Amino acid sequence: MLRMSKLTDYGTLVLAQLAVSEGRLASAHQVSLDTRLSLPTVSKLLKSLVRAGLAVSQRGARGGYALSRPAEEISAADILNALEGPVAITECSSAPGLCELESSCRVGAAWQRINVSIREALGEVSLADLQQPSGPNMPPGRWKHAIRLSLKH
Repeated sequence: MLRMSKLTDYGTLVLAQLAVSEGRLASAHQVSLDTRLSLPTVSKLLKSLVRAGLAVSQRGARGGYALSRPAEEISAADILNALEGPVAITECSSAPGLCELESSCRVGAAWQRINVSIREALGEVSLADLQQPSGPNMPPGRWKHAIRLSLKH
C-alpha cells in the first residue's frame, strides 16, 4: 500500500496553518494550539520544513514561522519530498542501478513510468488546492485520465 507517514500528514497540516497566517509570523506554540498537535511534533516539523525551504523562521521575541512562498507555489510533491524523500513506488523507481535484477527485469520500465505519473500528479496539486474544503481543484476523473495518458507513452 502506498501511504505517506503520519508525520507528513501532520506536516501538511502545519503548512496549511502557516498559509492561513498569510505572511504573519506564527510561533510554534500558536501553530500547536491551532492544529491541536503536540508542541514537540510541531517544533520537529517546522525545523524540517525550514531546512527543506518550505518555511522560514525568525528568532526573537517577535519571531516565528511563515511559508517561504505562497501556498499556490508549494506542491504536494514538494511537501512529500521534504518530509519523506522522493516518491518511489519501487526501488528501481528512485534511481537506475539500485536493483541487481534491473538488466533482466521485464516490469521495471512500467513501474518507472507509473512513478513518473504519480510525481507529476503530485506536482500539479498545490498547498492552496489541498486546503480547499472540496479537495484539489481538479475535476473528478481527471487524475485517472492523466495517469492513463502518461502510461500509454
